[in-house]
Amino acid sequence: MRKIVVTGGAGFAGSHIVDEVCRHFSDAKVVVFDKMTYAGDVRNISHHLFPNRVQLLVGDVADLDMCRRVVKDADLVIHAAAESHVDNSFGNSLEFTRTNVLGTHALMEACRQEKVRKIVHVSTDEVYGQVMEGAASENEVLRPTNPYSSSKAAAEMILQGYLQSYHEPIVIIRANNLYGIRQFPEKIIPRFICHMLTGRKLTLHGNGTNRRHYLSAQDFAEAVVFVAEKGEVGEVYNIGTTEEYTNLQVAELISKAFDKPSREVITYIPDRPFNDGRYSVSWDKLMHMGWKPKNNLSDDIGMLVDWYRDNFARYPELFGELPASAAVEVEVAGLLPVQEVSNGLAKGLSS
Repeated sequence: MRKIVVTGGAGFAGSHIVDEVCRHFSDAKVVVFDKMTYAGDVRNISHHLFPNRVQLLVGDVADLDMCRRVVKDADLVIHAAAESHVDNSFGNSLEFTRTNVLGTHALMEACRQEKVRKIVHVSTDEVYGQVMEGAASENEVLRPTNPYSSSKAAAEMILQGYLQSYHEPIVIIRANNLYGIRQFPEKIIPRFICHMLTGRKLTLHGNGTNRRHYLSAQDFAEAVVFVAEKGEVGEVYNIGTTEEYTNLQVAELISKAFDKPSREVITYIPDRPFNDGRYSVSWDKLMHMGWKPKNNLSDDIGMLVDWYRDNFARYPELFGELPASAAVEVEVAGLLPVQEVSNGLAKGLSS
């Protein structure tokens, strides 16, 4: 491939996709197209920017003219840009519709006009709604239950129109919850780790029994590239894992990593307006094609704690400074502080 575009590539999931794309397609030009909102961070991809491996273009995926310039001559577009935090969607649902629906529409129209050869759209397992028993296959009816998942389902309807009317070369993936380094600490795992680092309580919605599957971002990225190469146009592929935890179990896993009794650090708060009890997908289709996950959360939790301790300075507006006791642990471990790289640098790299 000559040119690959990753939208949202400076975010958490997107940056892992960029890592895998750069590794797998060593000769391709890689372009990251990102709005650089609060969840985008140039440091997520700086290891590719400074050797000139990746070009970063800053802009809005809902801007059709910008999308056309970005995807021109692209062989592959991986659309990972999205507003994704469910809690935020309850208070700012129109922004989710603008980015996730209008943004997807603008990007697909740009890809159609510029004749992009293949498009991988990153959706979510949440479009299936609650799956209290068993697992949802790719043929299940979509039953989204919150503004975030509704906007992702709506985006998929736009894609179906482009598949049927224009025969656009689109493949859709729906993945479990992701975990990994560089995840913005609004999601449960990095937030709880940062709370433990700063002596805060681990706050659980409701009674903490809501269940989720947790997929390594590295495994996810490998699956995205796998589908980009082997997925059939018009098909949907679930990307999943057997790693399932209640929110309470996640809190207990993290408190154990800090050698703290869970009863001393866990507290409960009122639930969301609606909170799906469980998500679960069947990923047999992808497994039969030759992909399966390699990592699991219970083995990776120590690595995640080390990364967030070492990179805590990224999030001063959320948690303040790292307490002296935690900072000593960093120094003793021989870990180096992250050098501040501003979003201004990213804007300077844009064109």
